[in-house]
Amino acid sequence: MSKIVLARVDSRLIHGQVVTKWLQQSAANEIVVVSDELEQDEFLQSIYLMAAPPGVEVIIKGTDSVKSYWEEATAKSSKILFLVPDLVTLKEMVEAGIVTEGVQVGGLGGGPNRKNVVKNINLSEEDVAILEGLLAKEINVYFQAIPEENPVPIQKLIEKYKSL
Repeated sequence: MSKIVLARVDSRLIHGQVVTKWLQQSAANEIVVVSDELEQDEFLQSIYLMAAPPGVEVIIKGTDSVKSYWEEATAKSSKILFLVPDLVTLKEMVEAGIVTEGVQVGGLGGGPNRKNVVKNINLSEEDVAILEGLLAKEINVYFQAIPEENPVPIQKLIEKYKSL
């Protein structure tokens, strides 16, 4: 049976740290990327597929198509690094019953109505509401950019956001 060995929120999706550090740390042999935008863009998909190391299967699905894929995936025996680009997508994956355990937040880009709380984590009011909802469901959510850093409970970043 397939298992998510690491669920990560990272707006950059597959990039150097994911490929060189998190794949090795998690011992994943498959990456599942959930992004409606990426599912529609074959050119970008090809770039992400090339970024993965040999022997690691990359599956790119949108928020709807991943739900049917997930039923098939559980019949396999893969160790999955599950990547979503934002907290809205994560919330949908939790509500679909796909992500049920710990969630690592590794990078959320900046933009309008977003506040920088630490390194490469920028939160909006909607993000904070989603994170608080996940914590209320007793899902362990933490920030960790690289394996060498200690995980930071997401509650600390929510508190910082509210103090800004």
